[in-house]
Amino acid sequence: MYTLGIHTVFATMNAALAGYRGSLHARIFRYMKTNLWNIDSTHTTVGFGVRHVMVTTVRGVFEKVAGTVRYDEGAPEATEIHVEIPVASVSTRDPQRDGHLRSADFFDAERHPLMTFDSTKVRATDPEALEVTGNLTLRGVTREVVLTVRDLAKVPGDFNGNPRRGASATATVKRSEFGIVFNKVLEAGGVAIADEVSLRLDISLVRA
Repeated sequence: MYTLGIHTVFATMNAALAGYRGSLHARIFRYMKTNLWNIDSTHTTVGFGVRHVMVTTVRGVFEKVAGTVRYDEGAPEATEIHVEIPVASVSTRDPQRDGHLRSADFFDAERHPLMTFDSTKVRATDPEALEVTGNLTLRGVTREVVLTVRDLAKVPGDFNGNPRRGASATATVKRSEFGIVFNKVLEAGGVAIADEVSLRLDISLVRA
């Protein structure tokens, strides 16, 4: 069983490196470099939405994001994703509300400045969609989250001649699972802020 596993690993590696010339070390380096992408924060949007007083959805964004994606469309299950979001960059177009969101009632940005996501498992659901399971860490609490990734796209060169990739991802989380439980009870019943939060990421990637 062990020997079969080793042979399988080498067969997979050789197949992946078949298009790269040179020594094994050089081929591995070029393979890893070719398939490593940086998040282009200028053209990436990390957004969220939450129901407010049970009648409408208030939406916001995080204006800063950084991270890397290692992706090979021939082996999507080997995808690796790491994302870092400074929570103090939250914006809902209301300075007073944004200040409250940065406080200990919500993100507690002073003590926990970063929200991070690290993928742990990736599964292709069709040629242009992935199911990405990973660990989302917020306020020092880590929970497993599943992202639905669609609209996988690529261009060989943008207006500057640089290759790009892009995708959109959605997920739903409960803020209470990360210790964010602040709320107000409405006189007519119900609460001011829903527990369930929808996430949407529209990501642009450039070659690392």
